Amino acid sequence: MSIKLSGWDDTIVALATPPGIGAIGVIRLSGTEAIQISNQLFPSKDLTQQSSHTLHFGYLKEGDKTLDEVVLSLYKAPRSYTGENTVEISCHGSPYIQQQIIGACIHRGARLAKPGEFTQRAFLNGKLDLTQAEAVADLIASNTSASHKTAINAIRGGFSAALKDVRDQLLQFSALIELELDFSEEDVEFADRTRLRNLIEEAQVKLAKLLHSFQLGNVIRNGISAAIIGKPNAGKSTLLNAFLNEDRAIVSEIAGTTRDTIEEVLNIDGILFRLIDTAGIRARSIDTIENAGILKSLQKMQQADLVLYLFDVNETTPGELETVRREMSVANIKCLFIANKIDGSNEEALKEKFEAADVTFIAAKTGLHLDTLKQEMVAQVLGGEVGAENVIVTNARHYHALQEVQKALTDVTDGMNNKLPGDLLALDIRRCLQYLGEITGEITNEDQLDYIFSKFCIGK
Repeated sequence: MSIKLSGWDDTIVALATPPGIGAIGVIRLSGTEAIQISNQLFPSKDLTQQSSHTLHFGYLKEGDKTLDEVVLSLYKAPRSYTGENTVEISCHGSPYIQQQIIGACIHRGARLAKPGEFTQRAFLNGKLDLTQAEAVADLIASNTSASHKTAINAIRGGFSAALKDVRDQLLQFSALIELELDFSEEDVEFADRTRLRNLIEEAQVKLAKLLHSFQLGNVIRNGISAAIIGKPNAGKSTLLNAFLNEDRAIVSEIAGTTRDTIEEVLNIDGILFRLIDTAGIRARSIDTIENAGILKSLQKMQQADLVLYLFDVNETTPGELETVRREMSVANIKCLFIANKIDGSNEEALKEKFEAADVTFIAAKTGLHLDTLKQEMVAQVLGGEVGAENVIVTNARHYHALQEVQKALTDVTDGMNNKLPGDLLALDIRRCLQYLGEITGEITNEDQLDYIFSKFCIGK
């Protein structure tokens, strides 16, 4: 399916590689005149007579002036990323050379591309649906293995495929119900209500899984904040340094050394953890600055996605730990309990002492069991492995549209339970189809597309 909008038949040009000095830069042209414009600058051969998907080496020239020695990649419509005639110019990575070539293309009729315009044209020409197009931006921005896997799956059409079957069957039922309206005087039913009910139940199960995955999708896309909380001298700063394998925080035997929060980012198995080392929490302090640090620690604990509650096994009693457990539970705070300073102690005896089903035992100073702690942190967040085949919703626009689909499906079920006439059922089914179509781009408008693609980088 392709979508035609006015003003999309010209030729655009942009730098497709990051700006700055490098060995190679790639300049991309796309549009009806892309090959002709490149041909005017490339006297080595006639590009208009060359086959698609071919490479051509030679000099780019503007009049008598040589711009650069380049390799041109030629793609003829519709066999290109955008579905249009496309030329990619691989030149030397000098910003001056790149600007000279882009300027020469503009002088011959191209215009500078807007952010995301190449991918937008790919969508408009039916090369990608909207979820796949948005996944291109996610792939470019991916900085962990988990975010890379989810973006690749979406580009391959995993998310679209999860919705396609539901949409196709709803379309069939919508057509049959519309047909019933033409024979309303004869009181016939072309749409099997039992089959429709079963379809809706299956669709709601699928949608519930997709909606539930959004929490995980947010973690994959944005990372998770993890506040290291505990009493003074529990070893919080030592733990942060052990995670980072460097002396990022000052460590001292003096209680209250950490006065302010320290934040660092750690990648564990493809998940970004924003680690927050906080001031030690205790009931009272005569130091005004330390009290301010304690207050800030409590605020960070409330705001964090995960709390790492660290305690000294030599200074904490099981009763004190149980009190903290209850407080965390009442406050609905996701918490991982960590027993520190176990080096030199009987680990089995400590596990028995603290009834350690939900406690991870470590020695931050020596790094003992630090890998086990990292695995526990990932398990707390993911609850399982992120595979390339998993469909995970990471986009807030998709999430809100799925919520509307879920509501509309519930209304269809309620309508059948109340024996509503076909025309009213058809309205709710159309609502489902509308929101599903908005996700994949089968129903959209120019303003929405401009907003979505404006968040892309120029040249993509």
